[in-house]
Amino acid sequence: MAQEANLNKVFDQHVKLEEFFTGFSVKKDKPPQQPQKDIIAELNQLADEVKTCQKCVLGTTRTNAVPGEGNPNAQIVFVGEGPGADEDAQGRPFVGRSGQLLDKIIIAMGLKRSDVYICNIVKCRPPENREPRPEEIISCLPFLKRQLGLIRPKVIVALGAPAAKTLLETNKPIGQIRGKFFDYYFDDFSPPVKLMPTYHPAYLLRNYSHENRMKVWEDMKTVLAELGLSVPKR
Repeated sequence: MAQEANLNKVFDQHVKLEEFFTGFSVKKDKPPQQPQKDIIAELNQLADEVKTCQKCVLGTTRTNAVPGEGNPNAQIVFVGEGPGADEDAQGRPFVGRSGQLLDKIIIAMGLKRSDVYICNIVKCRPPENREPRPEEIISCLPFLKRQLGLIRPKVIVALGAPAAKTLLETNKPIGQIRGKFFDYYFDDFSPPVKLMPTYHPAYLLRNYSHENRMKVWEDMKTVLAELGLSVPKR
């Protein structure tokens, strides 16, 4: 509860900063759509910025920053909490046990890891895999918002409470919001896309049960239906 209150306080203090939130100013002209090669170049530039970022204490404790990876044309972007020990060592998102489970979920959806984009709300590992602190989330949020705005997926899947609460600016427990679509706006002039909160793979590993697995699978089937994709036969 204390961390949630702190997160709200930090968000309130930064509400005047347009780069952190959408909807606080009216833009009259929609910029032209970027060519694909420009999107790739901008994602690469963003990754370079992440790798040299020292905006918060995590920049001094990391081994490698973990910008994110995947298909710049992805219809689905998975957003997690933050890198763990394996990700910190390799500089890639979701490569440890949680990543292996996420890979299985993606395959069960009839997709490949290379079909989607995977990233986190913070790009450096919090020590001892603790939850990111409010000031760390605030420092990294512009990177995440730029990534989403460049890729412009049709669906965003928020993996776990920190990702869902950050993207939806809510303090509701993940159990109350998972399995439901919410609107996410890239900017002030584009229509919203769907955001699906669900349990983080790490939660499933800690609380592995048929019921929890089925909840996540039902969430992913809802995502597939939104994209007009059929559920693979199992």
